[in-house]
Amino acid sequence: MGAARVLLTVAGIYTTQSVIGGMSFQALPAVLRSHGAGLELVGLVSLFMLPWALKFLWAPAVERFRQRPGGVRRSRLIILAGQGVAFGLLALLAALSPREAPLALFLLLAAVGVVVATVDIACDGFTVERLTPATRGWGGAVQVGGGYAGMMLGGGLFLVLVDRAGWTPAVCAMVGLLVLLTLPVLLTPEPPLAAVCEDRGEDRHRPSLAAAFARPDVRWGLVVVLVFQPGLRIVQGLMAPFLIDRGFDLALLGMLHGVAGTAASLLGALLAGLAARRWGADALLGPAVLAEATVFLALLAAALVPGLPVAALAGLLLVLAVVTGAAFVILYTAMMGWASLRQAGVDFTLFQCADAMVAALAGYGGALLAGSLGYKAGFGLAAVAAVVAAALLPALRARIGTVPPGAVQPGVAV
Repeated sequence: MGAARVLLTVAGIYTTQSVIGGMSFQALPAVLRSHGAGLELVGLVSLFMLPWALKFLWAPAVERFRQRPGGVRRSRLIILAGQGVAFGLLALLAALSPREAPLALFLLLAAVGVVVATVDIACDGFTVERLTPATRGWGGAVQVGGGYAGMMLGGGLFLVLVDRAGWTPAVCAMVGLLVLLTLPVLLTPEPPLAAVCEDRGEDRHRPSLAAAFARPDVRWGLVVVLVFQPGLRIVQGLMAPFLIDRGFDLALLGMLHGVAGTAASLLGALLAGLAARRWGADALLGPAVLAEATVFLALLAAALVPGLPVAALAGLLLVLAVVTGAAFVILYTAMMGWASLRQAGVDFTLFQCADAMVAALAGYGGALLAGSLGYKAGFGLAAVAAVVAAALLPALRARIGTVPPGAVQPGVAV
């Protein structure tokens, strides 16, 4: 099977998930509030993150079903069935009114979130298995790029459609788009189990959390995620409020985040994919976090200097977007290498859940700190976290067995 077809399938899968995420996390709060929903209900949208943070609990059961011993992987079955259920729930969503049934709308989207988070376990296993070390950089790029594109569609285009055409036509249009994005899965067959196993004992392996934590690559990989991400997650939570307080209006901020920022992030993802293919993602973790530290220090300086021109602040936002896109590709590509093919869905899910936990805790903690001591404290803490991560990464990487870039991993077919 050609690598291009696999990458197209991966791009469609992750864009689909991110479109639904954009509708849930970005568009829904605006729609509910515009129809008079209270802030208490709007605030419940944050609970949509729970399935993504907790899906490691049911990942082993999904992975065991996906790996039918002696037969063909069931990744496509899980993905297509799950997407079908999600699309059906979204179709029900189109029949509801945000003004008359906001709670029912919220509950339906919460159910969609559980389904999509479960499907993501199979998507992760499929992605890790189908890409060789030489193509995982591109895999990370399409994962992250699909995420940004999906957020732009689900959080931006969807709101435009709601405003212009109304709730029901907008939801139906999104469902049609999601169906199109899922079509590549139908055209991407999966190989027999023996073609993707690490050894001949693969069909006797029972995926589990215990097996994941028994591997040093998973244990130390989780530590890398917990060390690598806090600084970036702090800044992500503070950037929009900081710019609003510096005089940006919603229209300008939306244009920078939704259009220019997305384009900058996609550029960073593309550059990181190229670099990971050449030097390997693990080797780029240190440079990536040092680049983050540099941007965070620039933001600290901006917080300390009042009256900076809007153009300078906008430039900082775009540089941050490039670095953020690159950092996510590098980290997620490295995570693919740390996951075992014996239970790729479980291992990669653990890494994702750790990242989601960091996003929630660091984002909230950074907001509390900035609220008490100002933005300079938040950006300063982020810079310190990034510098500490850069200092710790060499020792952490030495404890993880990595595959050299460009090497062919035995038993992996693309």
